[in-house]
Amino acid sequence: MRTERKSLSVLTARPASAADPSSIPIDPVTFDAVYVVNGGDGETSSISVIDAERDTLAGTIELTDAAWPHHIYLSADGRRLAVAVPGIDLSMGHGEMPEPGMGAVMVLDARTGATVRSRTTPTRNHNAAFSLNGREIWTGQMMMDMPGTVLVLDPNTLETRREITAGVMPHEVTFAPEGNAYVANAMSNDVTVINSFTKRVVNTIPVGDLPVGAWQGDNGYAYVDNEHSMTVSAINRRAQRVAHTYDLGFTPGIALLGPDGHLWVTDADNGQVVLFSARRDVRLKEIPAGDGAHAIAFSGNGKTAYVTNQAANTVSVIDVRTHTVKKTIRVGGKPNGLLWRRG
Repeated sequence: MRTERKSLSVLTARPASAADPSSIPIDPVTFDAVYVVNGGDGETSSISVIDAERDTLAGTIELTDAAWPHHIYLSADGRRLAVAVPGIDLSMGHGEMPEPGMGAVMVLDARTGATVRSRTTPTRNHNAAFSLNGREIWTGQMMMDMPGTVLVLDPNTLETRREITAGVMPHEVTFAPEGNAYVANAMSNDVTVINSFTKRVVNTIPVGDLPVGAWQGDNGYAYVDNEHSMTVSAINRRAQRVAHTYDLGFTPGIALLGPDGHLWVTDADNGQVVLFSARRDVRLKEIPAGDGAHAIAFSGNGKTAYVTNQAANTVSVIDVRTHTVKKTIRVGGKPNGLLWRRG
């Protein structure tokens, strides 16, 4: 059942820079690492590189002309990073309407953080994700009061190859293993499903109020975090419908299927990670994290979880088996998206 859209206030943004964003490279990263995007204050921003073998801060990739970068994705070959730069501060949530303005996409060398290519986009964007085969980068255009679009970019030149209509205010774009792209539309309260090969919309699935991302699990489900309704919609990808809904009682930051088979949901309101059954609305356990718990990334061996805490400027390192915090690492200001990469 579709939820009525709430009225949104206007979010003030920093004026767009005339320059494309760029980065200051660091020494090559030759070890397993976690890359953390630090949104900063609108003037300064960066990417923290954590040595995942020692769980220590190993370096910082400084970004220039990149106002509030948001989320980070890795190419299939592990050689490049894609970062979106929406130009608005999303650290307090996604329920405010952004002023019109441009976004940007950055592609960086994963070893050094050097800028491979960057460009502005006509409208603000929430993320930039490599397609499954790495031959495209997809980024949503957060248009207001009208259907938004998804830009399909050449990964080398960042030129626009295709523009696909989605819902109103498209946010995160994710790819399911079967090949479909899932676009969470924050203001039409639905998810647009696109065949990534034909570029055709194959379905529109109603979800909760203010969906931000459809996070793909390897169990055939996509888990959609709905900020305003404080729920998670579990989409059965084969049936193309919501199979069940988690009633959280808190604002979710992300909902990821963990290596332990549980659904990990960050609780931004209470600074913790809450574990649920992956198949039904059963709350299992809470793990303390930090203020403004937001995104989660798991190590390649599935033994460690990393959680960004936007209000604490830290990353919590969690043992997946024992569900205990092993360490807290200080990073840059307002950390949001992160990923794990093999060295």
